Amino acid sequence: MEVYLTIAVRTILFYALILLIFRVMGKREIGELSILDLVVFVMIGELAVSSIIEITKPWIHTALPMIFLMIIQYALAVVSLKSKRFRDLVDGKPTIIINKGKIDENAMRKQRYNFDDLLTQLREKDIRSIADVEFAILESSGSLSVIEKMNNPNGEPKEGDITIPLIIDGAIEEENLQRINKTNFWLRQELKKLGYRDVRKISFCSYENGKFFVDIMDEQ
Repeated sequence: MEVYLTIAVRTILFYALILLIFRVMGKREIGELSILDLVVFVMIGELAVSSIIEITKPWIHTALPMIFLMIIQYALAVVSLKSKRFRDLVDGKPTIIINKGKIDENAMRKQRYNFDDLLTQLREKDIRSIADVEFAILESSGSLSVIEKMNNPNGEPKEGDITIPLIIDGAIEEENLQRINKTNFWLRQELKKLGYRDVRKISFCSYENGKFFVDIMDEQ
């Protein structure tokens, strides 16, 4: 009887501890977990289960590593929030699989993403035909974001565009500039015309349909 009581108490204890850890680590959907999140969650789960089963093992020997993992993950989350380069290293970058109705097979090969994967994820979003897709973006979480083609009032398809981030956290996204056939010099000149002279003060800058959206860091 004492054994079962010990197991029950440990189960409640670690359940409460895991809830606390997840609250500290922030709210994220399962599909949005990064590799680091997933590794930490699995490790925490394994530690909790082993401690519940091995009742002769002091519970503090399990609680301490779980708390250390929480601290490490929280510290990495802070670094990730401040460093775009670190985020890209850990989470990877979104990849455009379909660009203006054209499939990018080279991008698919780089991501080891095949047509079965593409068709499956399109069906999950109730997209019947690839021909209906203007943009399909494979997110860093592995989910597929889809933007369908728009139609003019006369029913004919018209081309749209997607938001292209050109500056994130004060750093210019050279790869995205190349994607729209623009240069670093062009971007700086266009921003100067709009009154933005210091790129490092820009939190986010995007370019869509010939228009800029600019957000300054910590501006209320």
